[in-house]
Amino acid sequence: MDTNIGAPAGKRPPGGPVLQGDLTRALEAAFFEELAAVGYGKLSIEAVARRAGAGKAAVYRRWPSKQAMTIELTAKAATAFVRAPDRGSLREDVAQFVRDTMAALSHPLASRIVPDLLAEGSRNAELAGALLTGIRDPRRENVAQILQRAVERGELPEDTDLELCLDFLVSPTYWRLAVIRTPVDDAYAERLTDKIIAALKA
Repeated sequence: MDTNIGAPAGKRPPGGPVLQGDLTRALEAAFFEELAAVGYGKLSIEAVARRAGAGKAAVYRRWPSKQAMTIELTAKAATAFVRAPDRGSLREDVAQFVRDTMAALSHPLASRIVPDLLAEGSRNAELAGALLTGIRDPRRENVAQILQRAVERGELPEDTDLELCLDFLVSPTYWRLAVIRTPVDDAYAERLTDKIIAALKA
């Protein structure tokens, strides 16, 4: 799924019609650019529309509010960026998941958007609940497939605590890139993969 994060917000060609799909993609790109630039608190429908070269009615035809727009588009991006790879073994699946997560959290827009939404969620219970329902829960269900396949292959015991293992699988990369904001490289990804595998099998 194309999230358009980082893509230039398409502008309306002078005197020419804009296809609905093109306009939607332009609005999506404009949303992420505006959110990264000003944060959720200052985000406005008008600014997103202006950045996309559209009228605010074009936004309201698609999303009834900035919160609805935020939930739908961030959930779409989160699901698209981080999947549950099936590469035939637990280690290869974890290694690919770690690399995908690092790439997603290192994205120049995501690196500004994620901390901002977390901070906003601490002040806005409705937004926080929507983010948990729209992003965290589906992602955890998706990533749990890595562990379930490992159990089916006999790489993890049948009584594996999947909920706890999910924390080990997801949290280190998130902590490194979204919280303490420390750069990573391929060597770090390999070391982290080995540690995660050891924790999952402990």
